[in-house]
Amino acid sequence: MAINNTTGASSSTTSDTPSSGERSRVVQTQAPVRIMIANSKGGCGKTTLATNLASFLSKSGQQTAIIDYDPQYSSIDWLKERDEQHPNIHGVSVAQRTNPTAMTRSWSLRVPAGTSRVILDTPAGLAGNELSDLVQHADIILIPVIPSSIDIRAVTYFIKDILLSYSYRMKPKPIAVVANRVRKNTIIYGKLERFLATLSIPFIAALRDTQYYVHASEQGLGLADLANVPRKDKKEWEKLIRWIDEQTMKKEGKL
Repeated sequence: MAINNTTGASSSTTSDTPSSGERSRVVQTQAPVRIMIANSKGGCGKTTLATNLASFLSKSGQQTAIIDYDPQYSSIDWLKERDEQHPNIHGVSVAQRTNPTAMTRSWSLRVPAGTSRVILDTPAGLAGNELSDLVQHADIILIPVIPSSIDIRAVTYFIKDILLSYSYRMKPKPIAVVANRVRKNTIIYGKLERFLATLSIPFIAALRDTQYYVHASEQGLGLADLANVPRKDKKEWEKLIRWIDEQTMKKEGKL
């Protein structure tokens, strides 16, 4: 695990100074895919989604980083508990910067060379220019929502804010909704399903309300790092990872 309050480079270009008769050598690495986890309402499980996604991606061999924009530093605290025997996840705490207007500048999103996936763990209350700036820096947007009437109403307005933001209108990004802390076969879950069906945004996964997430978080782990997780839980994550991979391939022109 590596945790920095400063940033490195997400892509590298090296040039050897040419001597007589020699040409410069340029090595470029592909920019990482940046996955933004966002919802203006607090308590919807953004950090749970961010840390578990980082766990699954790193477990699959992706060099992964989390950029923590939340002043509560929840993702960074999670990384501090992570044991070195598990795949390394790089952490950057942007929220600690003294100048809040600088937190979304492109240089603050730079991570170590070789990083292939960057997860942006955003704070609650995201709106206006701050939201638009983060949308600009994202390649994929994931919106967690829990099944409650208040949260369903709140996420409706938040999705509208994203779609109307300047950055999204200038360059639309793939967006998906992830239902969090769900208990299927309940009235409120049925209401959430019906609501999501009305959107033109895909409903990718439904993450169960289970203590596995609590136990994993306490150790700086995700469900991907646990051996005794029920198959049905990991299956939902596989659906989410598969969707992210599809969007990445489309972005890279491979699909």
